[in-house]
Amino acid sequence: MAVVLGCIADDFTGATDLANTLVRNGLRTVQLIDVPAPDAPIPDVDAIVVALKSRTIPAQDAVSQSLAALNWLQAAGCKQIFFKYCSTFDSTDDGNIGPVTDALMAALDADFTIACPAFPETGRTIFKGHLFVGDQLLSDTHMAQHPLTPMTDSNLVSVLQRQTKQSIGLVQYRDVARGTEAIRARFDALRASGERIAIVDAVSDDQLTSIGEACRDLKLITGGSGVALGLPANYRAAGWVAANAGADSVPSVSGKAAILSGSCSAATLGQVARFAQDHPTFRVDPAALADGKPVVADAIAWAGERLDEGPALIYASAPPEEVKAAQDRLGRAKAGDLIEEAMAEIAKALVETGVRRLVVAGGETSGAVVGALGVTGLHIGAQIDPGVPGCVTTGDVALALALKSGNFGAEDFFEKALAQMP
Repeated sequence: MAVVLGCIADDFTGATDLANTLVRNGLRTVQLIDVPAPDAPIPDVDAIVVALKSRTIPAQDAVSQSLAALNWLQAAGCKQIFFKYCSTFDSTDDGNIGPVTDALMAALDADFTIACPAFPETGRTIFKGHLFVGDQLLSDTHMAQHPLTPMTDSNLVSVLQRQTKQSIGLVQYRDVARGTEAIRARFDALRASGERIAIVDAVSDDQLTSIGEACRDLKLITGGSGVALGLPANYRAAGWVAANAGADSVPSVSGKAAILSGSCSAATLGQVARFAQDHPTFRVDPAALADGKPVVADAIAWAGERLDEGPALIYASAPPEEVKAAQDRLGRAKAGDLIEEAMAEIAKALVETGVRRLVVAGGETSGAVVGALGVTGLHIGAQIDPGVPGCVTTGDVALALALKSGNFGAEDFFEKALAQMP
């Protein structure tokens, strides 16, 4: 059977999150890193997720990369397209969610789509168009101080309206709660009144399943990974895919293990603190990097002395006040670039010395690491924590990877990932 679903993700861990959802619901899925060459072989799978690093780059560059991914996925025969972004709608008033959605709609000649980042399993819900994280409005959480995409407005209708000239509508809870046909009827009403993109409320996984089913005939779907819950049933009903109980089957990988953490989210800070209680850790200081100190060489040497005895953690994660101090001194972009480059160099050196199992925390860090390692694709395995599966790289040298969005995972995620990765 041909590839059915083509996905474009704006960061690496978001791509893995979506691939995880698809695999858990029976779709054989491969994640590809960046847009493949035009003559690249098409994997024998049901769904392909192309992972970009486009969340925080200039909007015109994000549009260009996303359209290139779309062209490749269309050439591969995909019947439906999914644009994946973060469940906390990470963006600014300039984009990039709105501009990319606009460009994809135009390229697909789509007159209507949805925007639904809800992921109740991880506490992200939408009610009356407002995004909640747990019991808090998004704007009341640490995301309001995010260094790259500060989310100070929880009203997704107004957030997205500032990013696009298209009219934004809302499918409210009262319609969503009535099920698939009521949602589809609301889509039709919004389309008839001139709205082209609809924020969709969702407070439970069952509702996400209904939303996915209601999107059966849309050329383009946008949102978080949760809205993909209802898509596999659509494809099976259409006879496009077969039931597949072994979709998460991947090869096993043995070898030394390490953890690299560049995320400064509250969840990751808790995970770093938990792991540090019983394992060796090394902190990468951006100020020391900027001063030209041999931080990377020291980290590599430090790891070399310890990894034969068990896993160790190298991290740049820091509380918000320390992150702000580094940004004030170095500039926001430079501080982030220094950390990403350092983590990428460290990861490459660790793999060269025999590390075959890597846990990476943070979307930007994950992107830098897989780029440095020359990873071109990932087989998606079983879920470790909501939104985070174990993965195995394609290619000659197999690596087991767990690529974690900064906000995801329980406090013991690092230990759990090392135990459960393939």
